[in-house]
Amino acid sequence: MINFNKILVTGGAGFIGSCLVRYLINETESIVVNVDKLTYAGNLGSLHQVMDNPRHIFVKNDIGDSDLIRQLFAEHKPDAVMHLAAESHVDRSIEDASEFIQTNYVGTFNMLEGARKYWSNLESSKKSKFRFHHVSTDEVYGSLEENEYFTETSPYRPNSAYAATKAGSDHLVRAWHHTYSLPIVISNCSNNYGPYQYPEKLIPHTILCALKGQPIPVYGNGLQIRDWIYVEDHVDALVAVVNTGEPGETYNVGCKNEVKNIDVVELICVLLDELVPENMKPNGLTKFADLIQFVEDRPGHDKRYAIDPSKIQENIKWRSKESFASGLKKTIQWYIDNNKWWQAILNKEFELNRIGLIRDGGV
Repeated sequence: MINFNKILVTGGAGFIGSCLVRYLINETESIVVNVDKLTYAGNLGSLHQVMDNPRHIFVKNDIGDSDLIRQLFAEHKPDAVMHLAAESHVDRSIEDASEFIQTNYVGTFNMLEGARKYWSNLESSKKSKFRFHHVSTDEVYGSLEENEYFTETSPYRPNSAYAATKAGSDHLVRAWHHTYSLPIVISNCSNNYGPYQYPEKLIPHTILCALKGQPIPVYGNGLQIRDWIYVEDHVDALVAVVNTGEPGETYNVGCKNEVKNIDVVELICVLLDELVPENMKPNGLTKFADLIQFVEDRPGHDKRYAIDPSKIQENIKWRSKESFASGLKKTIQWYIDNNKWWQAILNKEFELNRIGLIRDGGV
């Protein structure tokens, strides 16, 4: 059940966004206006189940264009906005931060201004019901030492261009609530994984390197710790937050699934040994773990992320359903079963190569 008849979703062809759109179309009666620029990580193939549904309206649009954003609000008149559009890969932000600043910061400003002007002219009943949900990341808080956890009051200490632009956009959203009373909610999530994730991220990158028989890179010593959430659990939390979250509040979304990067990679290899049919295994390979290769660390690599989800658990009564092991097994099986989806990406534009290193004082 969701409280909104029409929802404007930005970034709805991306990994998390497409999962959200599929959920809204398949599990609710809401009309979804899905806005996506279709950059390298936007993939209409992730929406094949819902593209022809009459409640799904896809609009190819750039949130960097403020005039087009205003037109979107005027034409579609949403009851809520779920803003997920973002550049999100830290390695790419190391090589070139310009798109991160334009999309994550300027794009969020445009969305806020479009929403504010639209909302301010709504009749009172619709005005009080409207929500602007900004979807962010735990990386805005920086790095943690052992036994520390991110909470909604943790100080912001972003350590990458990606994290800095997301931190800046969080601050803009709060400012629009404080200054203009725009009814916003913010969620900051831990690392997502699951089906349809673009191959540059750790888990799909590891799976696809293994399936292709290529070296599986592990940055530095592999002891960096991340807190993992299965994408469908995250989407469940997003719907709960936009539905029942208090305007002006932030909710951290996590499952306390802390795992070292090397342990993630090694578990993937064990599950691949179990799940991959013999005819899909690279020739001569006896164990997928034989492909693991330690490489130069990422510049400024944060040591540990970990979220305390107490607020969303207590105030919104949300709980994750998947353990890391169960979600990872589902994810690996999906990539095994959906060769056509990821092979199309590899054929078109993506190579399983390293990016995001600084060399000779430049990039």
